Amino acid sequence: MTGTLFEITFYLAAPFWLLMVFAPTWSGTARVAASPLTVLPVLVVYVVMAVPVFPELWSAVSRPDIDTFRDLMALAGGAGALWAQVIAWDLLLGQWMYLQGRKLGLSPLLMGPLLVLTILLSPFGLLIFLAVRAVRSPRRETPTG
Repeated sequence: MTGTLFEITFYLAAPFWLLMVFAPTWSGTARVAASPLTVLPVLVVYVVMAVPVFPELWSAVSRPDIDTFRDLMALAGGAGALWAQVIAWDLLLGQWMYLQGRKLGLSPLLMGPLLVLTILLSPFGLLIFLAVRAVRSPRRETPTG
């Protein structure tokens, strides 16, 4: 069952990514992206996978070191739970990027590839998006005098 849960985790988030990448201007996409509830199915998978390995998970997060983390990742439930956590976080991050991109008037031709990069390697997608956002954000006027 752990393998199956691991495999379906991404597919639970995929419909929301598909909307943001392939239907970015549809009004329903913006409504969906504005909701943090999109991650609930993935979080259910997280809980199902995390509960059986909770002692190891708690040990890894309360006293983090590389060996404890490695031990957690060696457990199918541990690796699956962390994968679900990453998928949930990436989806929330992608939704924020999508909404910010719309607010700034960024082209879907720019945002689509950035969102795909975020699906695959979220830190790189976020770094590039933050750079684009910094360039496109309106500058505040500083008061004189």
